[in-house]
Amino acid sequence: MLTGHPDPRINSNEFGPNPNPTVFEWLNGLPDLHGRVSVYATWETFKDIFNVRRSNLALQVGWELPYRGRLTPRQELLNQLYRSTTRLDGHDVYDAFLQIPLLDSLREHPPRVLFVGYGETDNWAHAGRYDLVLHSAHVFDQFVEELWQTLQGLPAYRDRTTFIITTDHGRGSGPIDWKEHGVEQPGSEDIWIAVLGPDTRPLGERTHTAPVTQAQIAATVAALLGKDYRQAVPAAAAPIAEVLSERP
Repeated sequence: MLTGHPDPRINSNEFGPNPNPTVFEWLNGLPDLHGRVSVYATWETFKDIFNVRRSNLALQVGWELPYRGRLTPRQELLNQLYRSTTRLDGHDVYDAFLQIPLLDSLREHPPRVLFVGYGETDNWAHAGRYDLVLHSAHVFDQFVEELWQTLQGLPAYRDRTTFIITTDHGRGSGPIDWKEHGVEQPGSEDIWIAVLGPDTRPLGERTHTAPVTQAQIAATVAALLGKDYRQAVPAAAAPIAEVLSERP
């Protein structure tokens, strides 16, 4: 999804720093976008996925305190919640805790390119809490709407912003298998992709279409910015043509 091509060496979440630059790292290396690419994600492993030491991307990931320096009472309160909240695990901050500094950053340090990784639906699925999976999915929808409305309220982003919304994997089905995913779990290969923005025709939910893959997302992100990712990374899959259907 992020590099445009698979790497068979990476077969575990514990692999370590990603040897392959992501499209976000590549975009951040371009003169007109340098320092204008941000990453907000609940899962601490995104530090390795984006190889933070090499990429020098601005990341807010996991349970790292979101605010530094001279803080307002509101910022200090959220930092205190990060310190004191009982954690489902040590690697994934709650989606709601990520949403607040994310929205703040849009005004204080507005990015040109933004990656947001929410994660609670997966966490609750692994925990076997289907009720909380459904709740988290509804809250995720609200967070996406809130993010969209916030950006539409800022002149720099209004009617100039595209959202690509997707998932990194599907999962199993049935009374037990819905909790898991992986190469040996049928259903894990099934994903969905939604696109909303001025360069894309609003066709609604579609099912009978030509196949598209995760690998196409990286070049699609770049193409929406007028950049040719495949020229730099020939192994990357082509952009999704229909996403760019309204682009001049």
